[in-house]
Amino acid sequence: MSHLTSLKFTPWLPFVVIGACLGYAITTMTRLPWWTLFIITGLWLAISLKLNWGTSPINPPYRKTLPWSLLPLCLWGLYVYLADSFGIVDLAAVFFHLQAGITDHGGSGRMVAAVIYTISILGLLAAFTWLIHHDRRWRRVEPLVAIALLVTNPLIFGIGQRSAAVVTDDGSWLDRRYVEPQITAQENPPNLLLLYLESIERTYDDPRFGDAYADLNAIGEAAIVFEGVRQVDNTGWTMAGMIASQCGTPLMPAGLLHDRQFEPLSTVVPGIRCLGDLLADQGYRLSYLGGASTEFAGKGLFYNDHGFNNVYGLKELQPRLDDPDYVNNWGLYDDSLYDFTAAEIERLSAESEGPWGVVNLTIAGHAPNGYPAQRCIDRQGEWDGVDILYSVECSAWLAHDLLERLEEQGLLDNTVVAIVSDHLTMRVSVWDELTTMDRDNTFMLLGDDLQPERIIREASMVDVFPTLLDSMGYMPKDSRAGLGVSLLDSETRTLLERHGLTDINARLREENALQQRLWDGLAPQRRDADITPNKGEQVVESPGDNADELIISH
Repeated sequence: MSHLTSLKFTPWLPFVVIGACLGYAITTMTRLPWWTLFIITGLWLAISLKLNWGTSPINPPYRKTLPWSLLPLCLWGLYVYLADSFGIVDLAAVFFHLQAGITDHGGSGRMVAAVIYTISILGLLAAFTWLIHHDRRWRRVEPLVAIALLVTNPLIFGIGQRSAAVVTDDGSWLDRRYVEPQITAQENPPNLLLLYLESIERTYDDPRFGDAYADLNAIGEAAIVFEGVRQVDNTGWTMAGMIASQCGTPLMPAGLLHDRQFEPLSTVVPGIRCLGDLLADQGYRLSYLGGASTEFAGKGLFYNDHGFNNVYGLKELQPRLDDPDYVNNWGLYDDSLYDFTAAEIERLSAESEGPWGVVNLTIAGHAPNGYPAQRCIDRQGEWDGVDILYSVECSAWLAHDLLERLEEQGLLDNTVVAIVSDHLTMRVSVWDELTTMDRDNTFMLLGDDLQPERIIREASMVDVFPTLLDSMGYMPKDSRAGLGVSLLDSETRTLLERHGLTDINARLREENALQQRLWDGLAPQRRDADITPNKGEQVVESPGDNADELIISH
């Protein structure tokens, strides 16, 4: 047992490192409590010592080469980091942010975590290399370990699925169902206030979360409340949620279609017409206000390119604060943002130059802990810095308070108000509870001509787009726009009602033509006419494919 006292040949140290990393990975990807990490580490260490791993010298001596498993271990480390940060790893979100830009992101806390992860992975690689160099049994099976690590990694599986879309038999199934949005002018058109509440999903309206959602329920008493607005793939982050609800399509990243792969995107979804484009054509004056930087993830590009006259973010609004230091990692707190929003609505209303539209994106509910404003802390008491329900309650109350203020000032006359969560929340303090529930997004509408009711339908964020148009009196043709259906039309079924969430997500993984449509102008033109985005009549392959569908002319 002399090897136990030798620093050079101490097997328990690398096994502690390997066991701790293994335990952390398992607890991160499952619902096991954090303290099971120590149990897993202890079991691994006990097995290692029992089998005397690391004490079976290799004979004859061999040249010490790097193990095959080092790269697969790094890829697993990346996946665990992403899962720990976001809960559900969305490769499309990763690809989009890399191309759209992550300038001025607010994830400084995750940067610290990234450094810790990097150090841990380096320790794991060193420990595993030591094991391979000191145990011939492990050296023999190590190539198989490398293959197993690659095969079981969800990152590799996801990339493989997307790569398979290149040779799919039908890469235009969704594109054939895309309807070019069309609206006609009307007399006395209403204004629009569209409030995106960061990560405030309707799932929080559950007794196990207390009264965190109470203020939104209070708003809902006078609103049309929609239940069942699910999250399909490629709509699960802020830009994707906004594009889905304003353009009627999931956000499929430019990916390899982008003909300048090593340059940031110069425009966002230039190939389609969205809410801002349509309203601008009708004479609307449009403003976007968000507390975070407009340079992050292409938000400024999207709004500037799709009909908005004014685009305000951190850089534009911070100098106007009474206290310029009253900001968080991402940007302005919501109480400040709502003050600027109210002032912008007052300015637009005073101009009397036609209808206005204001889009607002909050930050209070942002994972992992949220950013409750000082007004909420004054009202709700001390915050522990962790409990996301505190931040949810803050976000809901501030939204309710804003609407009351605007109503008292008469600024919501002839105005449709839409309250929407941009996407389902990512990993937060109540993640284990949320992931056991039937989750859906917040979506409610208020307006002079909208009678309060509760509509329960299987829908997704793409259906928000035509529903907004319909609620404003701009009934889209056949109640359809993009891939969405107006949820105010009970006769026309949504994609999810016809095909289900699982089938739509499977179709998204195979789709090429819709991706080309979104990025028309950025992508090199393909010569294969079979996968060119369909600009004419909808094509149907078979009676089964056409089941319960309309033949649509664009």
